[in-house]
Amino acid sequence: MYGTFKALASLLAVAVGVQAQESSVTRSFYGMAYSPDGALLPQCGADQASVTRDMGKLAQLTPRIRLYGADCNQTELVLEGIKQAGNVDLSVWLGIFIDGNDTVYERQLNAVTTAIQKYGTEHIAGITVGNEFLLLSYGDGGSATDPKGVAARTTLLNYIQKTNQTLKAMKLDKAIPLGTADAGSAVTKELCAGADYVMANVHPWFGHVPVEQSAGWTWQFFQDFDVNVCAQAPNKPVMYIAETGWPTASDNASITTNGPSKASVQGLQTFMDSFVCQANKNNTNYFFFEVCLLLPQQLLKTY
Repeated sequence: MYGTFKALASLLAVAVGVQAQESSVTRSFYGMAYSPDGALLPQCGADQASVTRDMGKLAQLTPRIRLYGADCNQTELVLEGIKQAGNVDLSVWLGIFIDGNDTVYERQLNAVTTAIQKYGTEHIAGITVGNEFLLLSYGDGGSATDPKGVAARTTLLNYIQKTNQTLKAMKLDKAIPLGTADAGSAVTKELCAGADYVMANVHPWFGHVPVEQSAGWTWQFFQDFDVNVCAQAPNKPVMYIAETGWPTASDNASITTNGPSKASVQGLQTFMDSFVCQANKNNTNYFFFEVCLLLPQQLLKTY
């Protein structure tokens, strides 16, 4: 497996035919977080050829990817990319980004439902409503149980319910699970009770732990603050780590370390070697954060 991870950089940096299989790479990752390059308002610079290439590459690394939002036509770009890459074996958790503004929600819900009508449900494993909406709502020093946190949770669960009603009215050929993604520390029993699945962001870098201990810390945090919390909910939602990884660099010289360890490629390698094998062995559902598939003249980036 170590050789697979060492080959990751070369796989992501080399532009070859999307259906060509890299012999040095196996599908070692449970899932990966993905956003098409340039899929940000107002520019919306993502293009189909690049996304199709990405889908062909990602299918060699993992059978699962998750998206964050639906702006800039990214839902259709990804589903079309899977088709153009040879109907590769990829399951996608679509994303609906929310910020509390109904217009933003409606715009993205419409984009998602339009894509489902066009491409069907074959490759859709879920729809994630919100990404760190709770954390961003209650802010630094707040919590998921303070008034701002409770109000944000109510808003979020209402959006999930509305999405569910919309999908039911479409009379699809299968039920699509609905969930949300948020900070691992933002998960509550009440949140879990309103979702089919919950994704928790768990980053050992922000836990200020040595990289050598990062894999074990990540698993323990996820169990203590997310899995065990949602186990108390009557519906027992499926649990995922929405994001985990290790930074390779910082654009701020004052935060090149988290205290005991540096942001470095070596640190990323150490985390991958330990966490991915551990997670695959103990059946932890996770999405590695994050992958960026680039042309040969570009460099591999993490976060």
